[in-house]
Amino acid sequence: MSVASALVAGNDPLPQLAEQALRLALEKAGEQQANGVLLFLTAEFSRHAQQAVTAVARAARCTQVAGGIAAGVFTDSGWVLDRPAAAVMVFTGGISLGHPETLALSGEPLLSYAGSTLPQGWSDVGQKRFGGSFAGHAGRVDPVAWQQSRLTDQCSVQLLGAHVEVGVSTGWRLLGDAQPVDSSRAYELLRLGGHTALDSLLAAVREDGHDGSPPMTSLCAVLIDDGASSETQGQFSCADGAHHLIAIIASSQQGSLTLAERMLPGQRLAWAIRLPEAAAEDMRRSVARLAVVARHPVGAVAFSCIGRGPYFHDGEDRDIDCLRERFPGLPLIGTYGTGQIAPSPARGMLQNAVVTALISHVARRFDVQSKP
Repeated sequence: MSVASALVAGNDPLPQLAEQALRLALEKAGEQQANGVLLFLTAEFSRHAQQAVTAVARAARCTQVAGGIAAGVFTDSGWVLDRPAAAVMVFTGGISLGHPETLALSGEPLLSYAGSTLPQGWSDVGQKRFGGSFAGHAGRVDPVAWQQSRLTDQCSVQLLGAHVEVGVSTGWRLLGDAQPVDSSRAYELLRLGGHTALDSLLAAVREDGHDGSPPMTSLCAVLIDDGASSETQGQFSCADGAHHLIAIIASSQQGSLTLAERMLPGQRLAWAIRLPEAAAEDMRRSVARLAVVARHPVGAVAFSCIGRGPYFHDGEDRDIDCLRERFPGLPLIGTYGTGQIAPSPARGMLQNAVVTALISHVARRFDVQSKP
């Protein structure tokens, strides 16, 4: 078994927790050492991360240990959000971790992890990335990542000997078709499709079958690219570059809505809603699309928003359940964080999303020579 994962939780953020998780993962893999290790620790380890990373590197007999601090962690065996925990994935056999410049021309995305903002250069079109981020603790500047067994502000590693397919579940469902912006003022959206912005939003919510008005945190605006189809009902992907989420900040008695970004007359805007049922269904579709292109994965890495997961699904992680149901027994590691990264022409950091990467062995190529 070339990939295996393990999760260990305890009462205190001790290096022994991470080392125990590493040994359990190696035992599952049937190996005594690893070619590379992904290690994710909960926020309780923030001041003790280097000791845990060093303990894992020593036990794995491997310096290629990468990962970071997260609000919570999970594997195929469960999730932890409220106590110290360590999640480990080991790579053995033909799969390993390497420097981001290694095989840079392979076209495979880099596994990346960072703090609250996207590091400079990470949005470059020439390099695809997938991963997550964690904002850390307010007022603290502790490193949130590690690479080659050393703490750092950001982490980027190449999965050598592996092919990676990435899927994105935004969890949002569009309400009706896109409408042109009639008028706006700075960040204030005044009129949309012949109606006030607020009337347009409430009408879309009613047409979707909601008697009351859902909280604003479950609603957002979606900017539709000019090249996208005019029929926008149903599910969509932010990663396709045609849809851009914009948070709704406030509403006014005059019927306007304050958005997180400026809008211009003529741009096309739709409304979207994020509810547990719709989010789980969107995740199920994301996993199904991945299953078509990665039929025999050996492992999975997922980066979920802290706003999804158990807090969103009433004590269960229905998003990750979708992945485990589709691929029972597949080694899995992931984090609950504050941002998600996906290979996307839209660039930037995603929120409220689940980014899933399926890892497969690189297909062997055989040279066939014709007989004389």
